[in-house]
Amino acid sequence: MLKIQVLGPGCAKCEKLAANTKEAADELGLDYTLEKVTDLQEILDSGVMTPPALVVDGEVKLVGKAPGASRIKELLK
Repeated sequence: MLKIQVLGPGCAKCEKLAANTKEAADELGLDYTLEKVTDLQEILDSGVMTPPALVVDGEVKLVGKAPGASRIKELLK
């Protein structure tokens, strides 16, 4: 199972990234869990300084952006 995390304080951009990530993962038919990480210390500990960020199985794939589902699909493959 793929572990997907969206790191961010809960801003509009963070929520958009989470929604687009869910859409992309569902369209790809992935077996995944999606976790929203809002704890600032946990975000900083991951090395992210500009949220939102997309983390897949512990690897930071995207920082500071909320692209559409089609771009996120490329990152999840």
